[in-house]
Amino acid sequence: MAKTILRIDCSPKLSTAHSSRLADELTDKLRLERPDMPVVHRVLAEHPPALVDSGFALAMMSHQSAEAAAKHEALQTSEALIRELEDAAVLVLSTPMHNFTVPAVLKAWIDQIVRFGRTFQSTPEGKVGLLTDRPTYIVIASGGYFSGKRARQPDHLTPYLRDILGTIGITELHFILLEGLARGDLAVEEARQLAQDQIRAMPAQHQ
Repeated sequence: MAKTILRIDCSPKLSTAHSSRLADELTDKLRLERPDMPVVHRVLAEHPPALVDSGFALAMMSHQSAEAAAKHEALQTSEALIRELEDAAVLVLSTPMHNFTVPAVLKAWIDQIVRFGRTFQSTPEGKVGLLTDRPTYIVIASGGYFSGKRARQPDHLTPYLRDILGTIGITELHFILLEGLARGDLAVEEARQLAQDQIRAMPAQHQ
């Protein structure tokens, strides 16, 4: 199967969200660099993944291979999302910061794809990712400031994504921040300009 650009949007504001609109610009640039790659676009707010339940937890421990999991009803959503990720040469995540961390729909997606024996393995030295690394672009929109000298709120989102994606083998992360979006039109324009400048400055090999 041809490799893809996988785009995951998380905002409940859908296509009107600042994060989604900037992800549009980023995706357009990536497609210019990789014209033969189709874009697979998943909007989590429209189709949120199922929450992990007892059936998933039991099945995860007893059906670790992709072949076995594909036959198990409790793991079929997980398998579909993992295969979608495995097919992606590039991953684009666009998300708001909710209560200092990831929104619920993104956490639900993460819980489906981070699976013992399938996307990571436990060893005496710690967890080892089983997926191939790939360029991953994470667009984050926030009403306040959480980085740099203007930060007035904690950031439990970017460290968490580094840790959890690293657990499954994805470590090449590029964060594109849209901060201060609740501070008025001038702050929004400044945030967009900074983010667009960052996208334009990305080296070609990262696109």
